[in-house]
Amino acid sequence: MGKIKDAFNDSKKEAQDKAKNKVKSNVEDFMTLIRVYYQSVIAINMGITNANSVPELLAFKRALKIPTQNNRLGLAEKSVARKMLRDLYGLSEAFFPEIDSSIKKSCKNQNEIQTYLYAFQGFSNDLMMAVSSLMSWKFRIPSIFKSLIRSSTEKSVHKIMTQQSWKKADMNKTAQTIRKYNTRLVYSENWMTEYAYTVIMLAKKEK
Repeated sequence: MGKIKDAFNDSKKEAQDKAKNKVKSNVEDFMTLIRVYYQSVIAINMGITNANSVPELLAFKRALKIPTQNNRLGLAEKSVARKMLRDLYGLSEAFFPEIDSSIKKSCKNQNEIQTYLYAFQGFSNDLMMAVSSLMSWKFRIPSIFKSLIRSSTEKSVHKIMTQQSWKKADMNKTAQTIRKYNTRLVYSENWMTEYAYTVIMLAKKEK
């Protein structure tokens, strides 16, 4: 868990204070929180009681010393992870229902959980690679020009999801793969834009 585990060994209030300084600029910790949220939703929907089957949720739970709510694993952890993602990274409230809906539609039984998580990982990797390729030099734009970076990200995502022909064969293949993943995941372009934009801004801060 890296910085997240270190940041939350003390009280929750101290953890929040540390997180604002230590976690906010780190892509890895952002992705860890995203996975914790996903695992929390899965635990709730599937009635998972063995925390060892959702390892990052378990590590998060232990690090923050989060008590189990209503004897249901994932309820309290989901709430805490969502609050942190909103407070630390500025994600909108509309970001989370799409995740909930995607998991509910795709994970009907235990056997579908792992393939779903693999699909999301592949989708995430390909989406960021495609957006990075399309934006190219725009990554050098200073972070203060947030609206320009956001609009460029939005245009790139729309292009990935709608353009039918590409000059580069590898880009064509990547775009098709992303769309194929999304037939299962069912995320909107707005969701993809918010996700990609957040990662881009964090990566710029790290540089």
